[in-house]
Amino acid sequence: MDRLPWSKFHWLVVIGLGTVWILDGLEVTIVGAIGSRLTEPSSGLGLSTADIGLAAAIYVAGACVGSLVFGYLTDRFGRKKLFIVTLGLYLLATVLTAFSFAPWMFFLFRFFTGAGIGGEYAAINSAIDELIPARRRGLVDLAINGSYWLGTAFGAVLTVFLLNTDIFAADIGWRIAFGLGAVLGLVILLVRRNVPESPRWMFIHGRDEAAEKLVGEIEHDVEEDTGKHLDAVPADKAIRIKQRRSTGFGEIVRVAITRYPKRFVLGLSLFIGQAFLYNAVFFTYSLVLTKLLGVPDDVAPWALVPIAIGNFLGPALLGHLFDSVGRRFMITLSYVGSGVLLVGTALMFDAGILDAFWLTACWMVVFFFASAGASSAYLTVSEVFPMETRAMAIAFFYAVGTGLGGIIGPILFGHLIEDGMHAVAIGYYIGAGLMIAAGLVELFLGVDAEGKSLEDIAAPLSSEASEGATEDAPKR
Repeated sequence: MDRLPWSKFHWLVVIGLGTVWILDGLEVTIVGAIGSRLTEPSSGLGLSTADIGLAAAIYVAGACVGSLVFGYLTDRFGRKKLFIVTLGLYLLATVLTAFSFAPWMFFLFRFFTGAGIGGEYAAINSAIDELIPARRRGLVDLAINGSYWLGTAFGAVLTVFLLNTDIFAADIGWRIAFGLGAVLGLVILLVRRNVPESPRWMFIHGRDEAAEKLVGEIEHDVEEDTGKHLDAVPADKAIRIKQRRSTGFGEIVRVAITRYPKRFVLGLSLFIGQAFLYNAVFFTYSLVLTKLLGVPDDVAPWALVPIAIGNFLGPALLGHLFDSVGRRFMITLSYVGSGVLLVGTALMFDAGILDAFWLTACWMVVFFFASAGASSAYLTVSEVFPMETRAMAIAFFYAVGTGLGGIIGPILFGHLIEDGMHAVAIGYYIGAGLMIAAGLVELFLGVDAEGKSLEDIAAPLSSEASEGATEDAPKR
């Protein structure tokens, strides 16, 4: 799979799997943008400012639980089955969210919406890395994760119109927003049916004949599409595999902690830093604008559009450098650079220098770098652990990192906003500190995975070459 030239097959993978991040961006943005509307009694829910932060935390908690449950099932039953199931759960839960008539219903359905999205992270990231050629894995992974911000921009523009009470009643517009998210998810589901199972997963789980047939079909289609003849795989690339049906939690934990302890610390650091920053800021940014800077409810969502553009451009423009310049340098630059810029933003915000326009401009620059770093966190944990634990590794780091940073962040900021600008600035300093710390961990513990096959970075547990292999000396 690593030697294949880029073709229509790879575009099918990108579109069929990567577009789910648009949904995640849409979900996060809608709740953040309509937050102030949901605090109004006329909305039909009448949540408090703190409740908005709580709803965000519940969504993230659902994503953490979903990532762990579906991550385990993804490694056991396959990538394809689970990325269909998780998207189906998202569709059902987001439709039910639109029909919430009490706070407890809204919280419950947000939890299950998050569970569906969380499950997607494990199933999709593992499938993408196993189907995309090594030489483009960094660029594609960052670009796909960066598509989250297309959903953010779309959600921001959408809510501007849906919050306009001259067009939609206060208790109707926000419901339509969730319904439209379900329509987009249904379209993605139809495309996704054509994305194949990972041949790597199939071979390890005893379906070697089916895997060989699938790879042969993919190679045939690629040759016809590109007009290039594929050379045979060199004999020295062969790996002897002991096939297995499943890998237990005990072995997953043992491998991560005893065989790859540095990578374990690295993954946690990258996820905690970016999760706190993003979930804290984006779930509550509309409230900062409306409650602290006097921006009208129906205008505040527009501020998310330029921020989303900055977030999308970061991975899109810097992504190829993660493959050419290297993972370690670029991840460190992204994390530390965004942290330093955030310190400057916090200082000016605390001093009252920034109005809504200039605060948004500052966030656009900060997130240009932070977005590339956040996307690279998913890339890192999906490529530095063995095949059998890949989906579960993604799920674990997402759940723990996001659980610590993503749940605490929105709740903390929901209360900080009630205490004023100085309190919010302190929250920004915390986010900057976590990003800088994660960048320094990458500098010292990062893995130079650019251009290498997944099996070279971490030998499969089922392979004979994995015996005695460690993070410092992986063997074939």
